[in-house]
Amino acid sequence: MSANQTPPSATYDSAFLKACRREPVPHTPVWFMRQAGRSLPEYRKVREGIPMLESCMRPELVTEITLQPVRRHNVDAAIYFSDIVVPLKAIGIDLDIKPGVGPVVERPIRTRADLARLRDLTPEDVSYVTEAIGLLTRELGTTPLIGFAGAPFTLASYLVEGGPSRTYENSKAMMYGDPELWADLLDRLADITADFLKVQIEAGASAVQLFDSWVGSLAPADYQRSVMPASAKVFEAVAAYGVPRIHFGVGTGELLKLMGEAGADVVGVDWRVPLDEAARRVGPGKALQGNLDPTILFTTPEAVEAKTREVLDAAAGLEGHVFNLGHGVMPSTDPDALTRLVEYVHTQTAR
Repeated sequence: MSANQTPPSATYDSAFLKACRREPVPHTPVWFMRQAGRSLPEYRKVREGIPMLESCMRPELVTEITLQPVRRHNVDAAIYFSDIVVPLKAIGIDLDIKPGVGPVVERPIRTRADLARLRDLTPEDVSYVTEAIGLLTRELGTTPLIGFAGAPFTLASYLVEGGPSRTYENSKAMMYGDPELWADLLDRLADITADFLKVQIEAGASAVQLFDSWVGSLAPADYQRSVMPASAKVFEAVAAYGVPRIHFGVGTGELLKLMGEAGADVVGVDWRVPLDEAARRVGPGKALQGNLDPTILFTTPEAVEAKTREVLDAAAGLEGHVFNLGHGVMPSTDPDALTRLVEYVHTQTAR
């Protein structure tokens, strides 16, 4: 598919895509961030002995893992199984995903000379993505596939810190101390991210989500000045394809309006802000996604239903609502709790 085309006709009238477009739906659609993997025993079985990044580069394995939660939970959309650092690995950045730690970069990016290591991403660099999405769209039929990428700020934070961080001192030191280098770094990452999303859309993804996992560490003024331009560049780069664009971050209650202004069609909300209040902050013209606290799934079915009802009630007046957790599925979550949750939302919201 190329720019200026609508999403594939097989998925166009799905509840998920209708909700993203703020159109009437037969029921509130449901999918879960990190539904592909983590909590599923069948995922752990097929991944056994295979490093994470290698798993992301095997089309048949990616296809199987992506399909597992669709089969088990009856979710309304599949999320492509990958990792946000895959495009960085594909352009030659020396990194690995260490179990129990996360992405670790061998040589962090700290100077202007380091920017030369961030070359353009080509479709050939990630041919396994094109192959896997081709396999998936044939298997999924009318179920939409969501492609995704890490947002420039979150990718920059891994590259500059060298790995996960709680304080982002090196990233913020660059952002405040050398704003020109910071802007150039995020601009390069925006190009790489946009190209990665284009590969997924052209291969058949029906929607895309930009994960800005760590952007909640910023004050609104810093986000608007130093991050928002790069995120907006990504969204603008894929706008002509006509697929819904979702923007999600953690701890972003104070950033919701700006995140919507960056260009998303759907704004993801974590569990800290009720959806009716989130809608007030975001403003009209956007669908919302969220936002059950993922830890609720560890309690009783009755308590899960009660908290889910609160989310649905808060979403009752929204222009468009995609039900999701306020962050990813936790690894020790009981898969049956997710299956019950999907059924409950579908039953409670059937039109």
